[in-house]
Amino acid sequence: MLSLASSRIAVVSPLSWLWSISGSIITLGFYRRRRPEAWMDAAIGARIGLVAGLMLVVGLAVSGAIAGLVARYGLHNMANFDAQLTTQLGQLRDQLQRSGADSPELPQILKFITTPEFRSGFMLTGVSMAGLFLLALSILGGAVSGMLRTRGKTSSSIS
Repeated sequence: MLSLASSRIAVVSPLSWLWSISGSIITLGFYRRRRPEAWMDAAIGARIGLVAGLMLVVGLAVSGAIAGLVARYGLHNMANFDAQLTTQLGQLRDQLQRSGADSPELPQILKFITTPEFRSGFMLTGVSMAGLFLLALSILGGAVSGMLRTRGKTSSSIS
């Protein structure tokens, strides 16, 4: 919900980004509050961060898909997005023409770039890379938080 609001309200965007980055740390805090005596180290924190990150990535993907559908078909305001994508693909086409001028496959590649399937794959690749980056940050945040929450052995636990 926060990511949907951040697409329309610029002030909410940093809060949404902060929540996305610190989601695993917050989840680990909730876990420790519920089970204060459970063993905690970096590996357990990373596992909790993995689960929290997967849930976060899926949630952001679903909310982004819903927002895109509403924007495209409900509000009809995706013209700027389409123009930016067309500009990026035009730059890609120009780079390919400059780099592979003597390649026999170049006309087929240039034709493929203009297809809707390539646009879809291009967008899915970008979203997937962002999701993997967010998942890696979530795992890292969970591992660091788990490592910081590791308790040393006390004198009463040694005897």
